[in-house]
Amino acid sequence: MSDPTQPGRLRLGVNIDHVATLRNARGGALPDPVRAALLAQEAGADGITAHLREDRRHIRDDDIAALMEALALPLNFEMAATEEMQAIALRHRPHAVCIVPERREERTTEGGLEVAREADRLARFIAPLAGAGCRVSLFIAPDPVQIAASARVGAAVVELHTGAWCDLVAEGRQQEAEAEFARLRDGSAQAHALGLEVHAGHGLDFETAAAIAALPELAELNIGHFLIGEAVFMGLGAAIAEMRDRMDAARA
Repeated sequence: MSDPTQPGRLRLGVNIDHVATLRNARGGALPDPVRAALLAQEAGADGITAHLREDRRHIRDDDIAALMEALALPLNFEMAATEEMQAIALRHRPHAVCIVPERREERTTEGGLEVAREADRLARFIAPLAGAGCRVSLFIAPDPVQIAASARVGAAVVELHTGAWCDLVAEGRQQEAEAEFARLRDGSAQAHALGLEVHAGHGLDFETAAAIAALPELAELNIGHFLIGEAVFMGLGAAIAEMRDRMDAARA
């Protein structure tokens, strides 16, 4: 396992939503997402991400309470910018809150948050969360307008949406993938220059995570679906350890 105090070390946040998806497909209590979070903690994760959706399709309210009680690692609470979710976050006061766009009909989060057009509303929404001690992150596309707006509304962090780039890589569309990677590279530099901490996530696998880990401004990658999928074949601890090793090698 890598040394968490290593200078310039890129943090790994593990999203456990799809352990809860598997549990909910059958009903009952198993597999337990809290157990998955504890395994991730042992395997070298630096934080745990859980998205409490409006429709509770995977993570449930009692999962958030159980995670807050059980974890020594920071919890990154993903949520939509609604009054209901704000109240839950203020009740639990997780280490971090990541605000994401959310539509009931989507399979997974599609696209980034529209910050520029919603700047006034988001600034009012963020203020009490920041005041409660939560580090507020905005999940956005690597768009210069959205990055600049994120700095203005009081976010501490932006998480750049890597999904479009990962899709282009998977489809073998090299020229378009290179252009999208350039947007991620330039967006990371812009956000860092504006004083924002820079995270990235969505659709990352071993290869794409290693590629983007080389961007020096990035402080954290958040990865879920791929790691839970790989756990079927190699075990969750081994999948996280492999991801951790590839990230560290990319930074070495």
